[in-house]
Amino acid sequence: MRTELVTTLKRQATELLSEIEQSREPILITQHGLPSAYLVDVETYEALQQRMGLLEGIARGEKAIEEGRTVSHAEAKKRMARWLR
Repeated sequence: MRTELVTTLKRQATELLSEIEQSREPILITQHGLPSAYLVDVETYEALQQRMGLLEGIARGEKAIEEGRTVSHAEAKKRMARWLR
């Protein structure tokens, strides 16, 4: 992964955005020598958000199982039938 200074981002934003669109490779932006932000293309960002949502849903499901908040297949089917009418 490429690293750029925040001053480079300020001076060459258009060029960096163009490069990201083509390469789909994120750029780490540093400020005062420390990581500050990642610059990513829209498609990659949206895919990451989708993945995060899916993983959060799985985590909620696993927690529900641990806590015993489950229903039988028949009960789930009955509840779903109400929504699918």
